Amino acid sequence: MTTTLFTNAHIATGEPGSTAASTLPLQDILVTDGVFTAFGPGLAQQYEAQGGDPAAIEVVDLGGKLVCPPFCDTHLHLDYVFTARKPGAVNESGTLFEGIQRWSETKSDLTVDEIKQRAKIGIKKEMLHGVQLIRSHADVTDPNLTSLKALLELKEELKDTVTLQIVSFPQEGMYSYEGPHGESGAELVEEGLKMGADCVGGIPHFEQCREFGEHSMHTVVELASKYDKLIDVHCDETDDPNSRYVELLSALAYKAGIGPKVTASHTCSLGSADNAYFFHLTKLLKAAHINFACAPTENLYLQGRQDTFPKRRGITRVKELTEAGVNVSLGQDSMQDPWYPLGNGNMMLILDYVLHLAQMMSFEEIDDALKFLTVNGATTLGLRDMYGLETGKPANFIVLDANSVFNAVYERCSVLRSVRAGRTLFTREETIDTGLALL
Repeated sequence: MTTTLFTNAHIATGEPGSTAASTLPLQDILVTDGVFTAFGPGLAQQYEAQGGDPAAIEVVDLGGKLVCPPFCDTHLHLDYVFTARKPGAVNESGTLFEGIQRWSETKSDLTVDEIKQRAKIGIKKEMLHGVQLIRSHADVTDPNLTSLKALLELKEELKDTVTLQIVSFPQEGMYSYEGPHGESGAELVEEGLKMGADCVGGIPHFEQCREFGEHSMHTVVELASKYDKLIDVHCDETDDPNSRYVELLSALAYKAGIGPKVTASHTCSLGSADNAYFFHLTKLLKAAHINFACAPTENLYLQGRQDTFPKRRGITRVKELTEAGVNVSLGQDSMQDPWYPLGNGNMMLILDYVLHLAQMMSFEEIDDALKFLTVNGATTLGLRDMYGLETGKPANFIVLDANSVFNAVYERCSVLRSVRAGRTLFTREETIDTGLALL
């Protein structure tokens, strides 16, 4: 039996009201065989009083820093990372649709090993920023399914370090794509599910016509029900207020009784839709209990390209959805690919962007902000049963260089330690000696 006692921590569970202010008492965390067994002050004394030998266990002093569940990146494309500088991949217009075209024209030389090598770099960057759970889309509009094969291999190889969920995603459309042997995107999505992908993907706003987009939404729900899979659709990633596939997806999910297993990613069109439509839609969203994944940095970059001024922000209605009780989580989306030239996996920066863009800057909203990276993310991934700072759950957590949620957000703070199943994945020292006498 392996026991570790982590002492002197401020704890933020990610749940509403868990602000872990610096004035609250410090807590200890006891981990046995990779599972949380106790939380509270003075656990060393309690352990000894119950017959345990304090000298026989490892003690880690967290120095009054903030502990929270590990971060979740609920929308990423690991097969695309670091491809932005490939010959022919440069997106001159900075639009979503040129990005898809550039990817389509440059992806033919991909290999499983090359994708895995790039993806590992992306995963390491995310891990060093406190991410332990990632949902990655894998482009299956490729008859060889190269991206999917690579990410499925990584999922197994890295399972002790990171939890990967893989979406069988038709980047070029379910019904607008036709492979060299006549295979449709929908057929390749289904093949991806048979191979072991966790989620059904779709991209209705990219289909050649509205009817194809609607057909794809029916297919997504049918496949999810047939194979008992989650759903994550690139949905309404456009400034067009008439792109309303999220309404159809929600209604179909509601009728099928699978709403909590469904995620609508991007939904940028809701940022352009009028309030009357959104008011009507909110009732359905609340009844269906679907999830939303927002990628603020990429959509801020891609959207509004046809606008002069006023120029739209390009993100979905994070504030209004949250206030309506709809679950919203966040994603990095891209790291140096044809859609976005930056991106380093730092989810604290992603959170910073969304709080500014959504104008969620009250003290109460800032104190509550880590939920977007923690429990909201785990809810989107459907993993709340094994996630969180609770006894009996896997001892997965991170230590932030702050003593409260507000200070963590305010400082866009670093991650000092990441722990998975009781095992420390990495530590970081954040001491700076300037030699200056500050006033």
